Formats: sequence, C-alpha cells, structure tokens
Amino acid sequence: MDKRQLHTFLEEWYHKTNQDVFIASDPICIPHRFKKKQDIEIAGFFAAIMAWGNRATIINKCSLLMQLMDDSPHDFIRNALDTDMKRFEGFAHRTMNDTDVLYLIEFLRQWYSQHESLELAFSQKLKPQDETVYSGLSGFYDQVFSIEPVSVRTQKHIANPVKGSACKRLNMYLRWMVRQDNSGVDFGIWKTIKPSQLVCPLDVHVQRVALKLGLLNRKQSDWTAAATLTKALKEFDSDDPVKYDYALFGLGLSGFGA
Repeated sequence: MDKRQLHTFLEEWYHKTNQDVFIASDPICIPHRFKKKQDIEIAGFFAAIMAWGNRATIINKCSLLMQLMDDSPHDFIRNALDTDMKRFEGFAHRTMNDTDVLYLIEFLRQWYSQHESLELAFSQKLKPQDETVYSGLSGFYDQVFSIEPVSVRTQKHIANPVKGSACKRLNMYLRWMVRQDNSGVDFGIWKTIKPSQLVCPLDVHVQRVALKLGLLNRKQSDWTAAATLTKALKEFDSDDPVKYDYALFGLGLSGFGA
C-alpha cells in the first residue's frame, strides 16, 4: 500500500485498539486502580518493568506486589518500617526477585522524600529540543543506580539506551504517563516530556508488523530500531507518533504479519 493508504490503515487500527476495553487485559490496568498521582506513577512503574511474559501472569504478580504495599504504594514507600520489608521475601517474577524489588523501593523512598513526582527523574536530563527521550532514559538509569551498593542483577531490570537497549518497557511506561487523549487509556499526568519525544515501545508484535508494513527494515531489536520506527511514524503524526503503538500491537495480536 502507498503512504496515504498506510496512514488510513494505521488510523483505523489506532481507533479500533485505543479503547478503554483494552485496559482490563493489559498491565496498564494496575495503575488504573489508583487515583492519586504518586500511586499511579509507582504502580505504573512496577507494572511496566514487570511487563514480560504472559499478560495474565504479569497482572497477577503486579497485583500481589501492590497488595504487599497495602494497595497504597506511595504511602507505603514513604512510611514503611524496615520490618515491613520482610514481607517481600520470596517475591519473584521471571528474573526479578526480592532483592531487585527492595532496591527499587529504596530508590523510590529516597526519591519521594525529596520530590513530589517521579516525573523529574525522567525529565531532568532531557532538553526541550531533544528529538527523543534518549537523554531522559539514560539520566533515569543513572539516577536509579546512584544508590550504593547496587547488585549487577538489579541493573538488568532498568534498560539504558546508551547500552543500545530498545527500552521497550520504559518507553511503554512513558507512553502511559505522557500521552493523553479522549480514550482514557494513557494517563497524561506528566507535562515536561512532550508526546513528540516519546519512542515507540518495540516488542516482538510491533516489530514484526512494522517490518511487514515497510515501516522498519532493521531486524535487531535495539534502540536504533525503536528510534527508526518512531521516525517513520512521525510522518503520519509528528506530534504524537507513539499513538500508533496501539495499531501495531493490535495488528500483531491479530496475527497480521505472522
């Protein structure tokens, strides 16, 4: 199909898949359980970095993690005692274990003791003229692991574009926090990062469909591929290219390009 036809095709799938009925079966349902901004940020952060594998399992594990935080993550992180941390012993999801969770809780505890929102942790290194969130993501990685000591295994759970990672889960998290439209799926509670700076989360479904549609010709799943795909999507919507993540992911789930 030509560029005009492709644009129409993507728009149709975007409107078909960017629906609130999508929320319940996706990890984004975890932050949608909360109303307080900080709870949304924290629940969304853990839901995003744990978004690996079967979606039902991800949701169940994230639900358990929120229960361990008394279903009030911001209050728990700010006020929990050292003895409260014992409840996380034995928690695990895929390669993430209790050591990783406890480190990230400590980072969040220190961060929220000085800042109202997690937004600055992602935007403090980002400049308004930056084309993508590359600097913001690398700055976040450095910020998270500024606490000593840190396990090498824990560092593997926070992606860094400097290392070439596509940063799929963190890009998805930023989409949740930054994008806002009438569908009510994404939250749009962060304002210092522009939707035009977001990078498309590159998972196997999105990449397969992008290759099939000619939006991408790079088969490696890395930062270059994610940025290249986003640049191609900006030809259809320069202000909000990542909205087409819905279309590409939905097409992938439908079997398109398989």
